[in-house]
Amino acid sequence: QMQLVESGGGLVQPGDSLRLSCAASKSTFSRYSVGWIRQAPGKEREFVAGMSWSAERTDYSDAVKGRFTISRDSAKNTVYLQMSSLKPEDTAVYYCAADPSGELRYSNYYYWGQGTQVTVSS
Repeated sequence: QMQLVESGGGLVQPGDSLRLSCAASKSTFSRYSVGWIRQAPGKEREFVAGMSWSAERTDYSDAVKGRFTISRDSAKNTVYLQMSSLKPEDTAVYYCAADPSGELRYSNYYYWGQGTQVTVSS
C-alpha cells in the first residue's frame, strides 16, 4: 500500500509563493504518474497539475498554467508543486495523488494523500 503525505500548506497573501511537497512511502513511486488535485469549500475536486512517471508529459489546468509547476525527485520519492502569484481563488485543500499506470492522468488516481490546506488571503 502506497502512502502519500503532503506538507507545505499554509496561509499566504495574494501574490506570494508556496511550495507543496508530497512524500511517498515506497520507491516504486518513481514508476507512478503523479498529480495535484484541489478542492475549494463547496466545490468539487479539480485537477491542478499532473505528470507521467517519466516526467515527459505534464499538464496544468488553465487556472494555474504559467503560475504553478509540478516536479518530482525520484531519489527522494517526492513530488512538488511550486505555486507562485497566488490568488484568493487558489484557496483550497490540495491533494497529492499517484497512479501505477504511469500515464498522465486528470482524474481517477489510485492513491491519495490526506491533503494540505492552502489559504490565500490578505
